[in-house]
Amino acid sequence: MEQPGPAERVRRGGHPLAFDRAAYKRHNVVERCFNKVMQWRGIATRYDKTTQSYQAVVTLAALLMWA
Repeated sequence: MEQPGPAERVRRGGHPLAFDRAAYKRHNVVERCFNKVMQWRGIATRYDKTTQSYQAVVTLAALLMWA
């Protein structure tokens, strides 16, 4: 089977041939952080009633991941 050409790769949704590696690396770090935070069931389903309590739980989760 042949390797797809550049036009086919972009059309199928692959990353473009020219992309910023530094920006992609930062994006990947943020994405992994969100995935770790969403493992906390209360955060992922947002059981908290107020914005302040939800923000407090997100802050607590971030602190525990950082520590």
